[in-house]
Amino acid sequence: MEENKKQHQSNDPLHGVKLADILEELVAYYGWEELGQRIKINCFNSNPTTKSSLKFLRRTPWAREKVEQLYLRMLKDFK
Repeated sequence: MEENKKQHQSNDPLHGVKLADILEELVAYYGWEELGQRIKINCFNSNPTTKSSLKFLRRTPWAREKVEQLYLRMLKDFK
């Protein structure tokens, strides 16, 4: 059973990736302006900072999910 748990976790591309790292990579790739156009939330469009965005994303599951999905699409584009 322990082996199945390890296998499942390794199949999750977000396993072990910190939200801060995801956000930093998205900002580096898209920039705040395009990120705000792709995911329409105020923390990306109104005086965006990493700190304020992380605070919002950690408290708002639907927004975090959108960020994670965009990150996965970005990774897919790299392949």
